[in-house]
Amino acid sequence: MSLGARIKALRIMYAYTQAELAEKIGVNSSAISLWENDVNEPKATYIARLALTFDVPAGYLLGIEDEVGERIK
Repeated sequence: MSLGARIKALRIMYAYTQAELAEKIGVNSSAISLWENDVNEPKATYIARLALTFDVPAGYLLGIEDEVGERIK
């Protein structure tokens, strides 16, 4: 699963619109759309904000950890 797909899945799970998520992390909604469609990737600062918003490890968003923080082999 790509970074964009993880962001979208978590956003839907938390029932946020793209605009609501954008406001929570301090970007515009078009940035969320570009990330979810894997056109652009968020900077590290925004990955950290997304991880805090969704209460998941940043490594999960990046595909290197599972949701509880264990390294994926």
